[in-house]
Amino acid sequence: MDLSDYRFTESHEWVQVREGLAYVGITDHAQEQITDITAVELPAEGKTVKAGDEIALVDSVKSTFSIFAPVGGKIVRVNESVVEDPSIVNTSPYGEGWLVAIEMSDPSEIDALMDESEYEELIAEEE
Repeated sequence: MDLSDYRFTESHEWVQVREGLAYVGITDHAQEQITDITAVELPAEGKTVKAGDEIALVDSVKSTFSIFAPVGGKIVRVNESVVEDPSIVNTSPYGEGWLVAIEMSDPSEIDALMDESEYEELIAEEE
């Protein structure tokens, strides 16, 4: 999969800007570590967040994992599909498994995130 227009965080979230909105999800590496996702809890639309704020909880057979906002702004969309069928996050982490869309307050925050090659280096260092 071509991830060249995605940006990544050290806590394994991804961001892809589409039509001015920052779509956020967890990386394939993260879903592999979390394993079988059993529930996803998302915030309400309209909530304002700062980069680093907790924006979602992902439950698995192992534990509950916090998901953090890679950028700040207002949450304008939440993906109800992953609430109804959490396994989508496992099967399509970069596609249908997105979690929220954020209307960014400062689009330049994207520049501080890792590109694909930097993220791959991070994963290699962790393993």
